[in-house]
Amino acid sequence: MNDVRELLDRAAEGAGQPAFSARTVYAKAARIRRRRRAAASAAVLVVVAAGAFTLPRTGGDEDPAPASVASAGPSASPSAAADRAGRLAALLPPDVGEIEEVSLLALIKGATPEQARTDRLGPLDGQYAFRRDGGVGYLVLTLEDREAVEKKTGRPADPDEDLCVRVGQEPSRTDCEREALPGGRALTTWRDTMDVGGDDSVGWGPELAGRLVQPDGSQFLVRSSTGFEGTGTQGPLLPEPPLSRAQLKELLTGPEVQPKG
Repeated sequence: MNDVRELLDRAAEGAGQPAFSARTVYAKAARIRRRRRAAASAAVLVVVAAGAFTLPRTGGDEDPAPASVASAGPSASPSAAADRAGRLAALLPPDVGEIEEVSLLALIKGATPEQARTDRLGPLDGQYAFRRDGGVGYLVLTLEDREAVEKKTGRPADPDEDLCVRVGQEPSRTDCEREALPGGRALTTWRDTMDVGGDDSVGWGPELAGRLVQPDGSQFLVRSSTGFEGTGTQGPLLPEPPLSRAQLKELLTGPEVQPKG
């Protein structure tokens, strides 16, 4: 099972009927991409330019707050840097574009703020839209502690496990790279074409996925997605994932994503 694809499943827990799963969200991306029109289409640009998205945070606060937008790099304003989008933007170079915290469950399924609420363990856990050159991609970052991993898989995350080796019926990971890191951690990143079956109302573009396993049995899961088209889309796909493999590594291995205390 691809742990990264379970992120949206967990985000939907407690959302009520109709039931929601990653299978219904992940569409046949290849079929959708064949229907893509030019990214510079005037109609699309008008929609993107006219949209003012005020979406719920995906959890943590007592009351949902509007999504925040920040420009990456040192130019991020102090007020934006106070929230997750601003803090994330401050860690990245300016050319990644504007960063906005969103709820994919709200975008795709129209979930209410309460339905879209999820637990957060890491200070930067969340779902973020990256706007650049008229396109919109997404970054999903989630920390799972040992207890959560054991509940899901029956055992803690194992830094010695080689995720690049196919096991049983698991799908093979394309362009998979595994790196042993200091402190007993292991980082694995791979590419996913997202060419899978599902609900034709949404089609995901290619993405970089990753998992950082820590010696305490916890793990970070991350998706750097070129975006999606169909129901709830915020704009055309990005030509490449919003964060590169090197940028994902720098983000995941930095102290900013770790819980304090």
